[in-house]
Amino acid sequence: MDDWPADPGLSLALNRMGAFDWDLVSGQLHMDPSALAVFDLRPEEYDGRPETLGSRVVPGEGARLDAMVSQALKSGSRHYGAYFRVRVRDAGERWAHTQGCVLRDDDGRPRRIIGVVRDATQELADATARPGRDDEDRRQTGVVDSTTAALAHARTVQDVIDVLNGSHGLEHLGATSLVMGLLESGRIHLVAEGPADSFVPGTRWTRVDEQYPMSEVVRTLAPRFIQTPDDFARSYPRLWPHISGLGITAAAYLPLIAQARPIGALGLLYSDKTGFTADERNLLVALGSSIAQSLQRAVLYEQEHDLAEGLQQAMLPRRIPDVPGARIAVRYRSARLGRDIGGDWYDVIPLPGGRVGAVIGDVQGHDTHAAAVMGQLRIVLRAYAAEGHTPATVMARASVFLHELDTDRFATCTYAEADLSTGVVQLVRAGHVDPLLRHPDGSCRRLPVEGGLPLGLSAEFGRLEYPVTPVELEPEQTLLLFTDGLVEQPGADLDDGMQLLASLVRSGPADLQELADRMCDVVDDRAGDDDVALLLLRRLAPEAPQAGGRLQQHVAQNDPEALSSSRHMIRAAVRAWGARERADEIELAADELITNALMHTDGGAIVTVRVLAGPERRLRVEVEDRSSALPRRREAGDSGVSGRGLMLVDRLAEVWGVESRGSGKCVWCEFIVPERAAN
Repeated sequence: MDDWPADPGLSLALNRMGAFDWDLVSGQLHMDPSALAVFDLRPEEYDGRPETLGSRVVPGEGARLDAMVSQALKSGSRHYGAYFRVRVRDAGERWAHTQGCVLRDDDGRPRRIIGVVRDATQELADATARPGRDDEDRRQTGVVDSTTAALAHARTVQDVIDVLNGSHGLEHLGATSLVMGLLESGRIHLVAEGPADSFVPGTRWTRVDEQYPMSEVVRTLAPRFIQTPDDFARSYPRLWPHISGLGITAAAYLPLIAQARPIGALGLLYSDKTGFTADERNLLVALGSSIAQSLQRAVLYEQEHDLAEGLQQAMLPRRIPDVPGARIAVRYRSARLGRDIGGDWYDVIPLPGGRVGAVIGDVQGHDTHAAAVMGQLRIVLRAYAAEGHTPATVMARASVFLHELDTDRFATCTYAEADLSTGVVQLVRAGHVDPLLRHPDGSCRRLPVEGGLPLGLSAEFGRLEYPVTPVELEPEQTLLLFTDGLVEQPGADLDDGMQLLASLVRSGPADLQELADRMCDVVDDRAGDDDVALLLLRRLAPEAPQAGGRLQQHVAQNDPEALSSSRHMIRAAVRAWGARERADEIELAADELITNALMHTDGGAIVTVRVLAGPERRLRVEVEDRSSALPRRREAGDSGVSGRGLMLVDRLAEVWGVESRGSGKCVWCEFIVPERAAN
C-alpha cells in the first residue's frame, strides 16, 4: 500500500487526538487541525496565542491548568497531564485530556512544551459506567475536583477555610467536621475547626512531638486513616476522651505538604463510616495536596501583603498635627482584593502665617515598589512646601524629582494650600480626581480644578505648567480630598462614581470623623481592588474677632494666572478681615502696585496683605520686587495710559510709601478699615 506506514497525524486524528508545540520564549502555541478540533476551533479562527484557547476552557478549569503547568515548569518536572472541560459552540461542554513534555536547555530553563490533546468525553463516560464504579465514588471525585477548582481562586488562609466550609465538601464527603492546623515555629497552630462544639481545650497550639494525629502526620509526612473508634481510642488516648461524645467512628488525617516540606495538617472526622477504600484514600490524598498548594500560596500572599502594608503604613504620617482654625480627618483603607498594597497617601503640612498644606496622591501600581516611591514623593512634597514655594512650583518640582528617580512609575496628586485666617485655598491638581466641597447645611458639590499632567509624566514631556485654582473656604465648609479608589469601580463611569460619593456625603453625619468612617465603610463593603486614601479639612468659625491677619503670595512674571489668583486672594482676605465695603478699592490699589512691579522690574513680586492693630485699624498692602529704582508719581498725558498707577493709589489709599529692602524695594499703601465685629 502506498500510504504505509500511516502518517502519525492521521493516526492521531482517527483517535480524536491532536498535537501541539508551545514555544515558551516567543509565547506562540502551534496547534495542528486535529488539536484545534478538540477545542471546536477552525484553523482560520486561531491566532497562535494561548489566551485564545483559554477562552474556550471552563474558567475554573483554566485556572487549575495554569497552576499545573506553572508547577511543572518551576519544579523541574518533565511531564504533566490533566483532564479539563471545554466549551463548544452549541453552549455545551466536553471533556478533554492533555499530556505535555517540557523541553529544557542545558541550564535547565524550560524552552518548549510539546504534547497532545484529545477528546476524552466518551472515555470518561465509559469509565463512569463500568462495573464497580458506584455513585458514591463518582460523587466524591466530583467534590474533590470542584473543591480543587475553587481553591485555585483562594488568596488568604481564611479563603481556603471558607472554601472547605462553604462548598459543602464535608457534607458530600460524608465528614462530620474538620480540623486544620498550620506549622509555625515547630508548633501546630489550629486555624480551623468545626462544628463549634468540637474544639478540644489545650489544642490551639500543639507541639509536633505530642501524641496527636495532626502532630503524627506532620512528623511522618504520611496520611493516617483511623478505621474505628477503638483504633482512635487506642492510638490517641489524650484526644479521644474529648471527642468520644461526638460519635466519631472514623477519621482521616492528611499532611499538607508543599515543595517537599510540611506546612500543616488536615483532619476529617466521620460519624457514620468505618474504614476507607483504596479509591477513597487516593481521593483524600489528592484533596490534601490541592489544599497544601493553596495554603502555601495563601501564606506567602499574606506575608507579602503584611510586609507591603507595614511598609506603606510606616511611610504615612504617624499623626496629624493640630492646626489652629481647622479640623482634619484622614483615613487609609487597603484593598481587599488585588495583589499588594498600593501607593496611596495623604499628608498635612503646617506652614507659616496660619496656613496649612493638604496633600492627597496615588503612585501607579500595587506593590512594595509603589509604596517605596510614595514614601519618597511624600517627603519631597513636604520639603518643597515647607521651603515656601508656591503650590504650582511645589507640584512642578515634585514631578521633576519623580522623573529623575529612575522609576517607570507616575503619580497623580492634588495639593491644597489653605490660609485659614482668610479661607483662601489654592488648589493644584496633577492628573488626580477633583475634590468635593461640603457646605454647613450638608449640601455637597464637585470642585472643578484645572489640572496638569500626572507627576513624572509632566517632566518627561516638558509640560510642567500647573495652573492654580483659588477657592474660598467659608467657616464650617469642608474640603474633601481622596484617591480614585473611592469613586472608581469596574464597568462604571467616573462621573457616576463622583455623583454617588456626593450623595453619600450629603446624607452623611455632620461630625468630621464619623463622616470619614462612613465614606470608608462604603469602600469596605465594596471590597474593591484599589486602595483608598482620604483627607477631610474643615475650616472652623473663629470664636472671636481676630486682631489681625497676614497673607503673602509670590507672583511670577509672565504668569497671568498667578496675577488673577493674587487678586482673588486679596479680595477674600479683605472680606474675611471685616473690610468688605473697601474690598474694591484695596483690590484695585494692590493690582496697580503688582502690575507696576511686574512691568518695570526683571523679577516677580511678593505681595503681602496684613492688618495693623492700633488706634485706627488699618489694612496694609506691600509689594516687594528686586529693583532698587524708586517709583515716582507723574502725570499721564491726555492720551497716555502709563503714569496713572501711583496717582490712583494716592487717591484710593490713606497713605502710601516706598522702603528699601536689601537689593530691592517695597511699595506699600494703607487703608483705614472698621473694627471687626464679633460673629
